[in-house]
Formats: sequence, structure tokens, C-alpha cells
Amino acid sequence: MRCLALVFMVFAFAQPFIPRDNDVKKGEKSVSVFVDNSFSMSALSQDIPLLDKAKQRARDVINAHPVDDRFQVLTNDFEGRHQRLISKEDALVMVDEIKVSPAVRELSKVMTRQKQALSSGTAENQAAYLISDFQKNITDLDNYGDTTIDLTLIPLQAVQEKNIAIDTAWFDAPVQMLNQTNALVVRVRNLSDENAENVRLTLKHEGQVKPVGTLSIPANSSISDTVNITILRTGWHEAELAVTDFPVQFDDKYFFTFKVAEEINVLTINDLQPNNFLEKAFKGMANFKVTSQQSRSLDYSKFADFQMIVVNELPSISSGLAFELKQFVDNGGNLLVFPSNNANLGSYNSFLKAFPANELVNYENTQRFVGRMNTDEFIFNDVYQNRTANLKLPVTQGNFKLTSFGSRGEERLLTYRDGTPNLTKYAIGQGHLYFSATPLNSEINNLVRSGEIFIPMLYKMSISSAKANKIAYTIGRDEVIIADNKIQGGGETVYKLQGAGEEFIPEQRVVSSKVYLDVHDKIEKAGYFDLYLNPAEKLAKYAFNFDRKESVLEYLNVDALTEKIGANATVLGTSAAASITEEVSERSRGVILWKWCVILALLFLGIEVLLLRFFKV
Repeated sequence: MRCLALVFMVFAFAQPFIPRDNDVKKGEKSVSVFVDNSFSMSALSQDIPLLDKAKQRARDVINAHPVDDRFQVLTNDFEGRHQRLISKEDALVMVDEIKVSPAVRELSKVMTRQKQALSSGTAENQAAYLISDFQKNITDLDNYGDTTIDLTLIPLQAVQEKNIAIDTAWFDAPVQMLNQTNALVVRVRNLSDENAENVRLTLKHEGQVKPVGTLSIPANSSISDTVNITILRTGWHEAELAVTDFPVQFDDKYFFTFKVAEEINVLTINDLQPNNFLEKAFKGMANFKVTSQQSRSLDYSKFADFQMIVVNELPSISSGLAFELKQFVDNGGNLLVFPSNNANLGSYNSFLKAFPANELVNYENTQRFVGRMNTDEFIFNDVYQNRTANLKLPVTQGNFKLTSFGSRGEERLLTYRDGTPNLTKYAIGQGHLYFSATPLNSEINNLVRSGEIFIPMLYKMSISSAKANKIAYTIGRDEVIIADNKIQGGGETVYKLQGAGEEFIPEQRVVSSKVYLDVHDKIEKAGYFDLYLNPAEKLAKYAFNFDRKESVLEYLNVDALTEKIGANATVLGTSAAASITEEVSERSRGVILWKWCVILALLFLGIEVLLLRFFKV
């Protein structure tokens, strides 16, 4: 018995184990534990939130490893303190501090962060654990193939919830106008297997909550509805759409902002005298301010102050002016060009080629009739109640022939009866180039006398935009906010964003007349944020909403995960009430036998004592 006791004591110090299906790796380990703390983890698992269950699973994993292992605790927040390896004790403290967050990440991005942290350690053995509800729209680990890291998935099952969500909203027109009805399109989704009836949709604007109506949405589908907003003042507006839904509520509200310009500034560039018809047309429009300048006395630095520039029958376009006009269009401006009948083809074609746009060939003194108006395009869309009405289309006494390269992206607004273009449009950068094949001179072109065409054409061109202004941004996405730069000269003045109870300095980069702002992960609550240099003067308003990825409450179970992940990872399916410490420990280190060796050694010593007492020789 004494010999057996000594043998098993030796075995105990040798720490024997029985390996399970996977190979057991000896030595220190670096262990990364990801805890999904997105909104979907607020759902209930039996009687407690999934996040609480996930934190318990994380503690089980950490406790299953020896004290000399190093740990990373990672969440969707991707905080800086989560990017390093820490001790077992610190890891347990960090798990206790995890809270629900609006951030949501694809699991492939999570794995990239885990690899970076694990590679920073000195341990050769590396293990990663993903604890999540494994929503379908974030689980993008198909056929995971990295064999250098032991990957284990620990799925948590939520009680299936029903959910109605406001997906997105946008204005039909790129610019919102004063004293007009502006159509806002709202898309609402039913993310359940049952039809949703009598879903109330409301709009909060100018401090008033207005019922929009009730919606009926088929199961697992979406519908779009139009909300008409009448705008009675200029400046920035805050608005909020909402539906009534329970229990998932983070996506029931959609915040958005928009700006109504106090005036639209238009610059006309002339050779000598301005065109009287053009001047009177703009001055007759409410909220329009027109400035006329000669081409030889232009201040290029002021171009950014205008929404539209009209080049009126210049004999030639200098290289300097051509460059500034191209920059103006790239930055979101609208440019309308009427060439002179004696235009210098070389200078004009050099100007047009830079966009690129179709170029001038030759001028013909021939009477021609416009035969078609493109009423499907924004400029003439929604202008006429009866599109089939016999409008008096323009007649020209001379025009330029143009090249017709399909790659130039030409869109024809007015077309002659023989199919050649009279007025064309090009989407360039963030703005538009509008080019007329004929001069604006009333002796050559009677467009200026066709008020039913000329006036709405100028109006819609002035407010058009190649890219509609964003009315809302999504929290957690790498989106860049583009604003007008108001910093004059140098200095250390910086832009700041201020919301309800929080203020921060975004990453900022000034390029010409624009400033590019990046908020990264600084915003955690949905709502409105003011941009300013001076707290007393608000420059812009922006709305931020929670990411709608979490709205889709579809999950992958153990079988689906096993099929999706392949053979290079393990899916640990355990009952909700059980601890997984022992199972993780056995998977990590095999079935540990030293405890049994100590027990057996003590047992044999006890038998020896009994033998010496009752069986004396």
C-alpha cells in the first residue's frame, strides 16, 4: 500500500491527463474571449437577459484556465483597453464591467481583432471564444480555416421576439423648399412570421406630434409610405418618425435633420452685358439671389458661396476658369453653360474634355425644332400636371453639333426632332454640368420666351444635386460627415459636436471649402448633434440612429453553426443552466487526473494505517 501511495504521489506531480478528441497543447496560453453586447443581447434567455448569461459564460471560460495564462476580453465597442492581454484577475473584472452597447460587428471583424491581440503575446498556444446569440446577419465565418487558433463558439438562445422597425427614410427631392409640401418616403419592416395590423406611424416636427396613419405589413416584408411635410421656415429642422412596438424598441424611432436654405445664390458669368431674360427669371423666383460678373473680373475664391453658376455666351473659356468651374462642380455645384455662336472651339473642347462631356464639332445656322422633353428626369419631372399636353417647345436658328461618345454619361433633357441634343446633363462628382448646344441669345434661341419651360428649368437646375444630402447617419458605421468649412485662415479653432449630455471633438480634415468629420465610435445614443466652432453659433445639425442590423432577430442554432463553421472550430452547445468551466477545462487541457492521483495516494496510505493496526505481524 505504501508503494502504491508513493507511485500515485509521483503521478500527481507529473500532472497526467487523458486527451479528448482535440490535441492538448502544453504550456502557457493566450486566450481571447468575445462577449457580444449588442442590443439583441438584451433579449431574455429564460428569465435573465442574454448578456448576463454571456458574462457568466465568459467567467466560466476564464476560470477554466490556469492563473498564468493571459487573456483578452473583447466586446463590440472595440475599446483600446480591449486590445491587450491581461491577467486572469483583471479579465474577470473587465467581464463584470460589460454593458449593452449600440455597436454591432460582423464576427469576421471580431476574429481579426482577436488575432491581433493574441499575436501580441509570447505564448505559442492561442485560443479564441465567441459568446453570442449568432444572428444570421453578423455570422460571416463560413468555412473558417485558420488552424493556428483554437476557435470555440458558444451560442446563446433567446426567446423568439416579434419586431416592427423603421428601416430608413429619405426625401423624394434632393433639396427641401420653403412653403412647399416635401414628400418624405418611410420604409417600415415587419421582422416576424406574423402579419402586423394597425401599426401606428407618427411624425414629430416643430414640437408637434402628428399621426401619419396606420400600416398593415405582411410577415417578413416591408412597405414604403409617403409622409408630406410642409416647411414654413428656413434653417435647420429636427424631425422624428416613430412606431409603437414592444418589446424590441431601439429601432422604433428614426431621427433625421434637414436644412432649408434662406436663399439660393446664383452667379452669372458674362462676356460684356448680362442676359436680361436670365436676370429677370432668377429675380422673379422667391429666395433666389443672383449676382452678375464679367469673366475678366471674377473672384474664384467666392465660387463656393454659390449653388449655381451660369456661363452666358463667353467667346472662350480660359484654362484658369475651366479649372475652377470643374472644381465647383466636383464639390457639389450646378453649372449651366450657354456657348457663344462664335465660340473658340479649342478652349471650349478643352473645358468639356476635363469633365468629361461631349465636345463641340461645328456651328450650323439652320432652323431646328425641339421635339422631345425628358419629363422622366428630375429637371422636368413633377413640373407639369399633364405630361401629354402640347407644350410650345423651343425653336433655334442655329446650334452646335456635338460628339456622341456613350462613355461620357450624357443625359438628354431637350432633344431636336432628328434625335440630336439641344440640352444635356452630366453628373460630375457631387454636382451637375448642364450644357446647351445653342446660345441663349433670344434672336437665336426662343427658350427665354417659353416661360413654362425656361423658369422651371432654371429653378430645378439650381436646387438639383448629384447626391442628396444625408438626413441621418448610423451609429457604429465608419461614415464621414461633409460640411462647409467656416474656419477663416489658420489658428487652432476646431469643430465640435454636441448632443444631449455629451460633447466631443471629431476627427477632422479640411479640404478646400469642405471639412470632413469622422466620429468613429464616440456616439452611443441615438438623437441630434449640433456642429459648431463657437457654442453660440450652431453651424449644422446631424441625426444619428442605432444600426438596424440588430433588428433582424434570426439566429443560428448549434446544428446550423456546426454546418456553417466547418471542421476547424468547435461549437459548444450546453444547457442554459449548466456551468461550462469543467467542459472548457477538459477541452483545453484534457481530462485532468492529478486530483484522482492524490485521492488514490491518500486512500492507499489510509489502507496502510488500517493494515498496521488490525493485522500486526
